[in-house]
Amino acid sequence: MEYEALMPIVFIGIIIIAIALLFTFIPVTLWISAIAAGVRINIFSLVGMRLRRVVPRMVINPLIKAHKAGVDVHTNQLEGHYLAGGNVDRVVNALIAAQRANIELSFERAAAIDLAGRDVLEAVQMSVNPKVIETPFIAGIAMDGIEVKAKARITVRANIDRLVGGAGEETIIARVGEGIVSTIGSSDAHTKVLENPDLISQTVLSKGLDSGTAFEILSIDIADIDIGKNIGATLQTDQAEADKNIAQAKAEERRAMAVAQEQEMVARVQEMQAKVVEAEAEVPLAMAEALRSGNIGVMDYQNLKNIMADTDMRDMISKLSKHEDEDHE
Repeated sequence: MEYEALMPIVFIGIIIIAIALLFTFIPVTLWISAIAAGVRINIFSLVGMRLRRVVPRMVINPLIKAHKAGVDVHTNQLEGHYLAGGNVDRVVNALIAAQRANIELSFERAAAIDLAGRDVLEAVQMSVNPKVIETPFIAGIAMDGIEVKAKARITVRANIDRLVGGAGEETIIARVGEGIVSTIGSSDAHTKVLENPDLISQTVLSKGLDSGTAFEILSIDIADIDIGKNIGATLQTDQAEADKNIAQAKAEERRAMAVAQEQEMVARVQEMQAKVVEAEAEVPLAMAEALRSGNIGVMDYQNLKNIMADTDMRDMISKLSKHEDEDHE
């Protein structure tokens, strides 16, 4: 009896669990919402999404949104983009924004832009509302050696056709900076740049800097301009300092060579004096040998000594006379 009494309760519990599992695995509420929005979709398609590990609401909610906005997309397209790792909701929002702005944008191109890592919705919005990119101060040097710093504002519009594979904002800023530097550098004087800053923007804009980028440059405006250093004078000062250092180095080299030559001359004189002393030391030996060998007589030797003594006496007399003359003066 007790078992028979529990049977209805167990049966009701099983039914409740089955219904809960059914509503968990089969998104019935989502199916009802789609039907209410006028989107015809088979409930078994939702079950198939579950089996393919696709979150049904990530596909059905954007599909409802697109249907209400009048954008023609299909479930298979949205499901395929989800499985490819794309953002289905962002792509649908971009398609709706493009349709409202009368911009031709197909689902395939929008999906490709999204899978390429770019924000397709932001690109569509930028096509309608251009973006302003401000560069930092870019320095260039005019021909007169004065540094000129300029800051530019670049108004760009996204080019939908070039978003995939096109360069980004960094390339635009780099190209504009290069154009500013070359324009300032080709000016004869910095005053011309200050008098007519539009010359920079006109020259840079005429170079077609948006080629190969994801943007179309609408205008380039010089927001601020300033004078920097006198690079020409600085270079001349540095050159003069370098020339002075070179001259000093050469003078020091010449002085060192002169000192070396003087020391060499002193060494040579000392060497000659040593040789003279050595030769004088050999004279008595030679005289003794001459006397022994009979090449010179005693009287000849005595006469030689008298002559040497007489010469020394005359040298002393001449030196004393010279000193007396200097004392009288």
